[in-house]
Amino acid sequence: MKHQHSIAAEPAISARPSMAGESASRYDVTTADLYRAAWAASIGSALEYYDFALYNLASALIFGRLFFPSSDPAMGLIASFGAYFLGFAVRPVGGVIFGALGDRYGRKFVLMATILIMGIASTLIGVLPTYASAGIWAPLLLIGCRLLQGLGAGAEQAGAAVLMAEYAPAKRRGYFAALPFMGVLLGTVMAAAIYFALVRVEDLSQSWLWRVPFLLSAVIIVVAIWIRLRLKESPSFSKLEARHQVKDSPLTHLMRHSKPMVLKVIGLRMAENGGSSIYQSLAISYIATATGLHGQIGAVALLLAGVSGAIIIPLAGMLSDRFGRVRVYRAFALYQLFLAFPTWWVLSLGNAAASITMLCVALAGVWGMFATQGAFLPELFGAQHRYAGVAVGRELSAVVAGGVAPLIGASIIAWATTHWGGKEGTILAWIPLAAYVAILSLIGVVTTYYLPETRGRDLDDLHDAVPATAATPAHQ
Repeated sequence: MKHQHSIAAEPAISARPSMAGESASRYDVTTADLYRAAWAASIGSALEYYDFALYNLASALIFGRLFFPSSDPAMGLIASFGAYFLGFAVRPVGGVIFGALGDRYGRKFVLMATILIMGIASTLIGVLPTYASAGIWAPLLLIGCRLLQGLGAGAEQAGAAVLMAEYAPAKRRGYFAALPFMGVLLGTVMAAAIYFALVRVEDLSQSWLWRVPFLLSAVIIVVAIWIRLRLKESPSFSKLEARHQVKDSPLTHLMRHSKPMVLKVIGLRMAENGGSSIYQSLAISYIATATGLHGQIGAVALLLAGVSGAIIIPLAGMLSDRFGRVRVYRAFALYQLFLAFPTWWVLSLGNAAASITMLCVALAGVWGMFATQGAFLPELFGAQHRYAGVAVGRELSAVVAGGVAPLIGASIIAWATTHWGGKEGTILAWIPLAAYVAILSLIGVVTTYYLPETRGRDLDDLHDAVPATAATPAHQ
């Protein structure tokens, strides 16, 4: 059975016909091609989020003591999350570089490069000396590896989203484009499961065992490269090449025609990326420092949240095929907005079971937005600069939302501890932290009202998505 690559766009979106007389069969995608692409994208996503989940957990639990020793634990936490932020800060650079290469030389080429960079950087963290043995070189080397991680990750997830959206049949694009995000869950669950086992060690920072999860990245690299070597180029990019429509400077083309759309993508992701970083990283630190729930709590919460996400992500993709990208994304952003204060209040109580349950419930909003983006973001951009558009928009938002969120949150905790009275002040930090999540969620909700519905859009279209009434003439 073969899937036809594209269908006519729905009335809400302007669509333009393919070149007259061009043979469609040349670009058919078989079922085997489709699922091979899903595996290729998912394994890369698994490595990216395995790396980042490892770094999240390590930043929250041990990196402060290993690489940023300080007499004040709060300052050590801030320094640890500062290094975490640098990995996000460099992601737009990776997005710009590799996004442009993806639109110039193809999706497959870039996905091979990014998986190598991310995997090598993560593996190297597992062999770094600590501050006790190397002094200032230890945090500098850690930051260097973190920067390499960020460069590779800056285009990896964008490439996975673009690849699957361009491979998938239009009527089920939301579902298939959400599947690579199952790799996100796989990576998160793998990292959480490993830390769940390792935190049984009385003081993990004094054991070599913390290195093992990072060294295991090498295994994922081998699997991912083997799968991606067997992957075909995406049909949309193959058509661009055949028609000689590939731009020599996709980034210039993007900035000339799509700056407003990039800004809207940033606004859209404030809710999802900010919420993801806060709940998967900062919340774990808050539980440990404010309420005294140490040990396996954070790892268990992420493990169970990952399992729940395995249900939510494909469901959200199917819902976006049924009801549209905008409505589904907005619904999950509102869900996160309404749960912000209840979630942080429960986390402040210091009850292990309630905290784990509430983190799982809160992350459902993140998973739903995340899955909907799989098709939504690629559908917003024209074919000639789609990879660059998704990568630049995603990664700029990763800095202003995801990267800076744990750093701001850790600073809020430190400020509340100082100004609101020691331990009691630390616990009361849940109020401004909840307000922060609510603000990020509200930005995402508002942005959905400025975006067109894209469900069923023709991804061979050279123009960005616009409402039908604002359609522009097609390229000849």
